[in-house]
Amino acid sequence: MYRLAIEELKKWKENPNKKPLIIRGARQVGKTWLMKEFGKTAFAHCVYISFDNNRQMRELFSADLKVERLITGIELYAGHKIDPANTLIIFDEVQEVPQALTSLKYFNENAPQYQIICAGSLLGVALHQGTSFPVGKVDFLDLYPLSFTEFMLAMGKEGFVSLLQKGDYSMATTFKQDYIDLLKQYYYIGGMPEAVLTFAQSHDFNEVRRVQERILAAYEQDFSKHAPHDIVPRIRMLWNSIPAQLTKENKKFIYGLVKEGARAREYEYALMWLCDCGLVHKVHRVNAPNVPLKAYEDLKAFKLFMLDVGLLSCMTRLRQDTLLDRNELFKEFKGALTEQYVLQQLKTLPNIQAYYWTNAQNTSEVDFLLDMGNAIVPLEVKAEVNLQSKSLKAYAEKFQPAVSVRSSMSDYKREDWLLNLPLYAIGNIGNAI
Repeated sequence: MYRLAIEELKKWKENPNKKPLIIRGARQVGKTWLMKEFGKTAFAHCVYISFDNNRQMRELFSADLKVERLITGIELYAGHKIDPANTLIIFDEVQEVPQALTSLKYFNENAPQYQIICAGSLLGVALHQGTSFPVGKVDFLDLYPLSFTEFMLAMGKEGFVSLLQKGDYSMATTFKQDYIDLLKQYYYIGGMPEAVLTFAQSHDFNEVRRVQERILAAYEQDFSKHAPHDIVPRIRMLWNSIPAQLTKENKKFIYGLVKEGARAREYEYALMWLCDCGLVHKVHRVNAPNVPLKAYEDLKAFKLFMLDVGLLSCMTRLRQDTLLDRNELFKEFKGALTEQYVLQQLKTLPNIQAYYWTNAQNTSEVDFLLDMGNAIVPLEVKAEVNLQSKSLKAYAEKFQPAVSVRSSMSDYKREDWLLNLPLYAIGNIGNAI
């Protein structure tokens, strides 16, 4: 498989002022594979160290953090000298040895010639007690499940990706059914690397479900293993409520759906824990569509999405025939999958922050407001070809944005105030507008 993040890693390597790099992301989104693949393809040598159950490395980093001593120990562990110009050093599962995380500060300050990439589950890195985090001494790269673009590449559809990247929507429309079929597969399979690889090799939807069920079971085990015991039941209830939250017409997160009578203060730590792990994404409402949107966010009103559309369809036990054959049973849930899909693609795009907007009376809602840095772009999401956009039109008339975007299964079309961007092309929204 090909991950677009490889290009970001190449830019990091070429930066003469680079710092040690931390790759952030949920479990099983492909952090280890990405680091090893980068080491194999971009460096003459690679030293891979996993800190999981690694007694030697735990002892090495438990003493002082003098870089010369650490490099000597790493060379003994690797069995060869390290040429810093041509060697990538990988620290994996770094949360297991907090001192290894702290050491990045000293590598940056005293030995910047060493090229170090590390990764660890956010549940360990973000919440580990007693860790001295090297603030300002490291770079970051966020890794998510495969985007729809990466999924198409994994399915051998490079030509389809190229059409969208070139903005050749006329030709893309000729093959729109192929794009739609791929998109429906993606709704079911999602972007977790193991699920995508399984489907690419077997084309067996049942095998994909088994993989997804294993991933979800592993997350459930993580709740018990890493979270404080007293909030584990709340994490589980909150996590399991997400499909019901997204199925509502108004997708604002309601604590009462987690448990009758529930209050925000009872679940705020559980919610923070899931966010820090990368398992959920919060999208806040904004009070006014002004730059920067973050200055206008309403911290009490938000939508909550999962990290992957395939895992969402697995949690709801959505059958492939229901999804792929346009089954009527799918009507109520297709909106939830579509909004989840769009948010998932937006998270992978650089320099775009997503929020949503409602008017004071809550009678109009724009699904997403995108802060592009120098402009605010409203985005309405439609699951099928229904092109009525009352809320988007009301927003456009009131705030006069330079462009408004509607994403649906309909073809690409540019009008005076509206750009209709097919759902399969949402990953190209930056270029399209």
